[in-house]
Amino acid sequence: MEEDVIAALKKCATGLSADEVVEEFTVEDGELKLVKKKVTRRDIPPDLKAVKMLMDEGGIDGLSDAELEAERRRLIKLLKENEDG
Repeated sequence: MEEDVIAALKKCATGLSADEVVEEFTVEDGELKLVKKKVTRRDIPPDLKAVKMLMDEGGIDGLSDAELEAERRRLIKLLKENEDG
């Protein structure tokens, strides 16, 4: 269970993409028939609170100082892009 929470925090901390599916059905001859399907891809930006939680709990294992610095720069760049966009 704890591993699931850490995995979820890591996804939030690094950002992720999710597909949102909306389907519209109609009844034809007593059966449901798909009329329209819309798939929208949503990009969810990194969450700095999740990063802080991981770092406070030691949830980022095996990353060197250089890797942590590179990840910090990547997250800052993404946040600036989201503010500008």
